[in-house]
Amino acid sequence: GWLFWRVMACGKRSGDSKRQVILFILCVCVCQSGAETLRYSLPEEMERDSFVANIAKDLGVPLSQLAARKARVVSEGDEQLFRLDQRTGVLTAKESLDREEICPQSDTCTLVFKIFFENPFQLIRGEVEVRDVNDNSPVFPEKEMVLKILETAPPGSRFPLESAQDKDVGINGLQNYSLGPNPHFSLAIGTAKDGVKYLELVLQSQLDREEQRELNLLLTATDGGSPPRSGTAQVRIVVLDANDNIPVFDREVYEVRLAENSPLEQLVVRVTASDPDEGSNGEVRYAFTQTSERSRQLFQLNRTTGEIRVVGNLDFEEAKSHKMVVKATDGGELSGHCKVQVEVLDVNDNAPEITLTSLTASIPEDAPPRTVVALFSVRDRDSGDNGRTECSVDGDLPFSLTPTFDNYYELRTNAALDRERTAEYNITITATDWGTKRLSSRESIFVQISDVNDNPPEFTQEVYTMSVTENNSPMLRIGRMKATDADAGKNAQNARVRYMLVPPPTGSLAAASFVSVDAETGTVRSLRPLDYEKVRAFEVTVRAADGGSPPLSAQAVLRVVVRDENDNAPVLLHPPPDSSAAGELVPRWAPSGYLVAKVVAVDADAGQNAWLSYELAKATEPGLFRVGLHSGEVRTARAVTERDTARQRLIVLVRDRGQPPRSATATLAVALVDDFSDAFHQLGHDPASRQHPQVAEEELLTTYLIASLCCVSSLFLFSILVLTASTLCKARVQAERPPPSPSCYADGDLASDGVGVGSTGTLSPAYRYEMYLTSGSGRSEFQFLRPILP
Repeated sequence: GWLFWRVMACGKRSGDSKRQVILFILCVCVCQSGAETLRYSLPEEMERDSFVANIAKDLGVPLSQLAARKARVVSEGDEQLFRLDQRTGVLTAKESLDREEICPQSDTCTLVFKIFFENPFQLIRGEVEVRDVNDNSPVFPEKEMVLKILETAPPGSRFPLESAQDKDVGINGLQNYSLGPNPHFSLAIGTAKDGVKYLELVLQSQLDREEQRELNLLLTATDGGSPPRSGTAQVRIVVLDANDNIPVFDREVYEVRLAENSPLEQLVVRVTASDPDEGSNGEVRYAFTQTSERSRQLFQLNRTTGEIRVVGNLDFEEAKSHKMVVKATDGGELSGHCKVQVEVLDVNDNAPEITLTSLTASIPEDAPPRTVVALFSVRDRDSGDNGRTECSVDGDLPFSLTPTFDNYYELRTNAALDRERTAEYNITITATDWGTKRLSSRESIFVQISDVNDNPPEFTQEVYTMSVTENNSPMLRIGRMKATDADAGKNAQNARVRYMLVPPPTGSLAAASFVSVDAETGTVRSLRPLDYEKVRAFEVTVRAADGGSPPLSAQAVLRVVVRDENDNAPVLLHPPPDSSAAGELVPRWAPSGYLVAKVVAVDADAGQNAWLSYELAKATEPGLFRVGLHSGEVRTARAVTERDTARQRLIVLVRDRGQPPRSATATLAVALVDDFSDAFHQLGHDPASRQHPQVAEEELLTTYLIASLCCVSSLFLFSILVLTASTLCKARVQAERPPPSPSCYADGDLASDGVGVGSTGTLSPAYRYEMYLTSGSGRSEFQFLRPILP
C-alpha cells in the first residue's frame, strides 16, 4: 500500500498522464505479485457489528482515500457477511456468525473476502477465521439404547454403542465418555482411521439371566470446553437366553463409488449376513446403526434383503463420502455389524456462477481502448475440470475480457466507440466449464455510450432556393432552413443547432440586411420590402453551429429569388409623355398600310407583367387608321381620300398583361398634306372648323417643321458621304484580298446608336424604319437600324 501511494504521488507531480498510467500498471503488478493475504480471526456468536479489523491501518491507506476510491468489501458467495465503514476504515461483522451453520462440514471455518478499490481498480484478498466456541453439548442420537445380550456371551465380548455428536470442533468437541458404575460392563473408546471416536461396551463378567434380567447403565459424553459440556443416554441391557450363533457378514467393509447424479431408487450395494441357526434364530433383519441423520435421509436399507438404495439427491459439493454401519440381527436378537463406505463422485452438475462486482453504466464515446467497464468473478462449485471455467463475450462487440486473479475478470473496450452508430451495448458474458458435458451461464451487462461532440451539423441541402414576391410586408416568412446534428444523449447541447447569417465580405452588397434567420428554428423572414426592379435575386451564407464545447458548424447558401409584381405601368418612349401631341405628316396619296408612326413603350416589370399590347382607343376617323397589337405601329387602314379631314387626332392605349393590368396612353396628331409647302397650313388650320389658330401656335409649328427639315437634310447628306466612303474602302479591300464572308452583327454591335431600353421591354433587338422625305419623292426612302439594347 505504501508503495502504491508513493508511485501515484510521483505520477501526479510529473504532470504526465501517460507516465501515470504506466506507473499505475507497474504498481498494480507489484501489489498483486507481492501482497500477502490479510488474515484475521473472530470467535463465533459475537454480537452484530462486532469489530473484526482496522483495514485502513493494516493497509496503510489514509481514511480520506477510502471514500475517494469507493472502497468496499465483497464476500465470496451470495451472502455478504462483512461491512466496511469508509469513514473509520473498520471492518465489522454484519450479523452474528454461527460457525456450525456456516461451516457444518469442516473443522476449520475460514471466510474469504476481498477489499475492492475503484479509481484505480485494486483488489486485496482477506480471510477471517471463525473460531469455535463451546456452545454445543454432546448429544446422543437416542436417549435410550437397548442392547440384548445372550447370557452365554463370554467375558470380553464387545457391543457397539451409538456415538454422541457434538457440533463443536477441536478441544470444544467430544473428548471422552464415561459409564456409570456396574459389576458387568466397562467402556472401551477407540479412534477410527478418519479420527472419529467409536464406542464399545465390553463385557467383564458372565451374565446370569436368572439372577438379573435387565441392567440400566448411564452413559455420559463430555467435551473439552471450559467449562465442559456433557450429554447422557440410558443403556438398557436385556439378557437373553442362549443363541449360540450370531449373524456374520460376508465382508466387514463394503466400499462403493457412486456418482452424485445417481437417480432415486438406484441400488448402491447389497449387504449379506448369514446365521447357521434354524428358525427365528436364523432369520436375519438389517438396520442402520451409528449412521448420521443426513446419511439416513440419502440412503434407504431394506430390512429383509439388505439392499441399500438412493432416496435423496447426492451432492458432491456437500459431502464427498458417506459412512454407514449396518447391523444384522437374527430372531434371537443376536447381531453382527459391517461398515458401508460410499464415495461420491463429482459430476458436472453445477454451472459457473457469475458475480458482478463493479460496473460502469456509462462511458464516453471517446474513451480510449482498454478502458475498464466492469469487474466480475466466476465460481464453479464442481471440482477438477468440472470446476475449471473460461469466459467470453458473445457477438462481434468492441469489448474483451482480461483475467486478473482468483477467477476475476475485467471487461475492457478493445476498439474505438461511436455513439452515433451504437448508443447502447447489451454485452452478454458466457462462462463455460471444462466438464465432459460442458455447462455454461450468461450474464447480460448494459452499457450506455455517452455523447461527445464529434459530429458537426449537416444541412439537408447545400443550396436553399426560396422566393418572395416584391413589395412584401416586413417580417414575412419566406421559408425554413434545416440542419441536423447526429450527436445527442444526456448532453443535449451537442445536438442543439443554432443558425446565424455569415457577415458578407467588406464592400459587397449587404444582402444580409434583406433577410433574417431565426436562431432556434432556422425560419427565414424578410426584413423589409423588396423591389424586383432593383434586386432580382441575392445570396447569403448561413452557418449552423451546435452547442458543444468546442462548437462545430457547417454552412449552406441561401438564395432568395424576388418574384415580379405588376407594380409598374408602361412608360412611353415615343411619343414622350411630357410633350405636347406629336405631329405626323401623311400624304394624301398614302395607300392602305402606310406607316404613319410607331408608338414605343417599355415596362420595368418582367414576364407577362411586361408584355405590352397596343390598341387604338380613340380617333377622329376610327376607320382610317389601325395600330399593330404588338408592334405599336400606326398604319393607314385604307387609302387616304380627299374627303378625309386634314387634321386627325389619335389616342393609342398601351396596356400590359399583369393582374390587374396597368396602362398608359399616347396622343398623336396626324396631318394629311398634299406636299410639304401645304404642311404649315394644314398643321395650323383646321378645315373642318373653318377657324384660324392663334399666331403663337403657327409660329411654333413653323419652327418645328423647319428644324425637322434641316435635320433630315443634314442626315441625308451625312449618309451619302458615309456610303460613298464605305464603297471606296470596300473596293480597295476587295482589290487586295478575296471578298470576305457576309458579316454577322451581334446585338451589341449596334449598341452605340441604339435606344437604351430595359431587357424586359417589348421591342426586338433591331427594327427597320422608313421615312418618306417629300410628298413627291415617289419611292425614295432612307433606311436605318435602331437596335434596342438590354
